[in-house]
Amino acid sequence: MRSRKILMISGFLVTWTYVIIYFMPKVNTELPLLRNRHEQAVQQLEDGVRQEYHKTDKLMINLLGILQAKYATEAPEKEIRIQALPQNSQTILSLQEPPAIGPDQELQQDVLETPNETQTSHRPQTEIPSTVATRLANNQPVIPVLVFACNRISISKCLDNLIKYRPSTEQFPIIVSQDCGDEATRNVILSYDQQVSLIEQPDQTDIFVPPKEKKFKGYYKIARHYGWALNNTFSKGYEFVIIVEDDLNVAPDFFEYFLGTHHLLKQDSSLWCVSAWNDNGKANLIDSTHPELLYRTDFFPGLGWMLTKELWQELSVKWPKSFWDDWIRHPEQRKNRVCIRPEISRTRTFGKVGVSNGLFFDKYLRYIKLSEEFVPFTKMNLSYLLKDNYDKTFLKEIYTYPVVTYDELRRNLITRDGPVRIQYNTREVYKRTTKMLGLMDDFKSGVPRTAYHGVVSFMHNKRRVYLAPNVNWKGYDLSWS
Repeated sequence: MRSRKILMISGFLVTWTYVIIYFMPKVNTELPLLRNRHEQAVQQLEDGVRQEYHKTDKLMINLLGILQAKYATEAPEKEIRIQALPQNSQTILSLQEPPAIGPDQELQQDVLETPNETQTSHRPQTEIPSTVATRLANNQPVIPVLVFACNRISISKCLDNLIKYRPSTEQFPIIVSQDCGDEATRNVILSYDQQVSLIEQPDQTDIFVPPKEKKFKGYYKIARHYGWALNNTFSKGYEFVIIVEDDLNVAPDFFEYFLGTHHLLKQDSSLWCVSAWNDNGKANLIDSTHPELLYRTDFFPGLGWMLTKELWQELSVKWPKSFWDDWIRHPEQRKNRVCIRPEISRTRTFGKVGVSNGLFFDKYLRYIKLSEEFVPFTKMNLSYLLKDNYDKTFLKEIYTYPVVTYDELRRNLITRDGPVRIQYNTREVYKRTTKMLGLMDDFKSGVPRTAYHGVVSFMHNKRRVYLAPNVNWKGYDLSWS
């Protein structure tokens, strides 16, 4: 009996030894694996939450931009801030009101927020303050110049030019909005210190493009960038914004031109932009002796242009996913409104390389003449550009000029002095004539470049010529595009 008990105890001990030897190492090796799986799952969940937050944060920023732009004239009782989530943050921040700061906290806040001298040297302002002055002491508007940038380090040419001719840093703050995240270009922008402000388009995720439009992906990114940057800038309360691309040089009176014309956008509801560009601004097609000449045009020129807060409120809610400049020329957006454009361009592009792959550059854009004289537009009476005044003179006078043929013009067979008119009735006649004259021959939404009521004005051998439809013109034909 006793030997049986000893045998049972021995068997139990042997079994327990086997358990310790063979099973415990397996458990010990499986526990870290299990722990790693849990950690990976938690990390994936955190990453997913962070990504969703960034999407929500972007939507809230856009929404707030629209609301602030729409209700900028109403003074809110409390400022609302949206805080972006840092990439390495483990805490999800939300829309919040700024906490009140007591007198005993002011010194502490100054200490925390004031960097040392070495940190601030050559570091420009990298965001626009949430509240900015939108009017000067003399009640003149503050008009920011919004420069769109991506990966051109040659943006320095554009910024140097703007800074050179800028009459007031207070009235014309330069805001550079960068997309693409190109570090070399960013460093160039940062080198301008406090002369410019840098904002960066936060959504660098891949953008959806329909399979048939893969080669136009760049245009989708540009439209996304424009929408974000304009929302961001107008949300600060500005009444006007001047848009400049990073491949533009400007004329000496670039700022004077916009300062002298901005009030027309408020006076005349038929005006919706002021552009510094003449599509037919080649040296042989303009009157270089009259740099002060300005025109109304049904064609949206772009390439250095000004719009109002009210127009952005209208367009922002339906902003397109791509080809924004063609979209803005559609009748649904234009609504028979016009732009002001100069006889001699106040901008000139040097950007042959870009998403358009140099479209029109070698044939037209490189030959556009940049105005070199300073015209005091702010001291001039520009009321002739208002619709009622302009239509009474410009349109009526044109149809009093004699009709001539291109051959008569080319061979200098016209016996009388003064302006003349070449008439076109069909798309084919128009395109053939413009090619012979060296004008741009394309249409956008049926509108010829620089046209007003179908009339294109230009110079030929020091004579003013109007390429015009017949007097009973019925409007633009979309099928001509």
